[in-house]
Amino acid sequence: MELKNYHYLGVENNRMTLPNLSEKMEKDKRIIETPKLERIEKTNSSFRLIDNVIQDFAPEISCLYQYREDEAEEQQIKTGLLHENRILGIILKFYLEGQKKVSTTEVEEEYGRYFKNVARSTISTYLNMLNKESILYKERNGRIVYYIFSEEPPKGINPFWFTRTFCTAPAYFSRATFFSWLYSEAEKHVEQSIEEYGNGDNNIDILFQNFKLITGIIILNIFRNRISKCMLCQFSKKENYCNLREIIQNAIKDRSDVLSQEMLSSLIKKCSEIPMFGGINIKGNNIKKDLVKEIVRSVINYKQDLEFQRMLFLRRQELRLKQKRG
Repeated sequence: MELKNYHYLGVENNRMTLPNLSEKMEKDKRIIETPKLERIEKTNSSFRLIDNVIQDFAPEISCLYQYREDEAEEQQIKTGLLHENRILGIILKFYLEGQKKVSTTEVEEEYGRYFKNVARSTISTYLNMLNKESILYKERNGRIVYYIFSEEPPKGINPFWFTRTFCTAPAYFSRATFFSWLYSEAEKHVEQSIEEYGNGDNNIDILFQNFKLITGIIILNIFRNRISKCMLCQFSKKENYCNLREIIQNAIKDRSDVLSQEMLSSLIKKCSEIPMFGGINIKGNNIKKDLVKEIVRSVINYKQDLEFQRMLFLRRQELRLKQKRG
């Protein structure tokens, strides 16, 4: 199976790279054989950050988590609807980040980060069409035009219908960036929490590793949720996304199958989904501090489960390595 429009968001040394496949990924190599990468220079720090976290936490999906392929783009059909879907998804990303007014330049820049570049005139054309359709309205500040949703994006709607209007990929990558920062600063967050609340008899290094385990699982779930929405998209190649979701689900299972269902169904579930589908808003004034506090509380309360999960994962890795050498 060939992917003709593989869009890779990762960056290494300011150039596009395709990481090596692990033994496990070799079995699913049919999904990404002879990909044609879009060689767009990506120096965006958020993409680099996500790449680094995935390489550290789940390297077996490092060349898969950012996969995107739109059948409509490949076949050049329904391109007008495709552009509108993506533009509304970009404005949704800004909206969820707390920015309700978005300029044409900002839409253009974000479009080039997540999708194949198009002319600025194309962006302007579809923004004006969305304005005429009363989906967006615009405000001027001198020469700068800002676009704003005419109505608040719906919450609690079936994802099938939501993805008919919005591309959700930018919103999920934005969310993954937020938790990647928490992951990369795990040691600092744990130390600050201990200074404030104490750690009892807990080993700081164990708390640090368990904090990374929880935030890493959240990030994997974010990408699984993103893939699940892409499966529903009218423009996508659903079979490819279905195979990819299974691979990411296996990576999640490897790292969470003995953890408390209470923690998985509360903390991890609400952190890994966007607000449209029941996730928490991560852009409040004190949300970062509150989330760190809640994660550290889970790290302490579920200490034994988390330690056992890490031990089990390491044993699985050792067994697979022996099988590979054997």
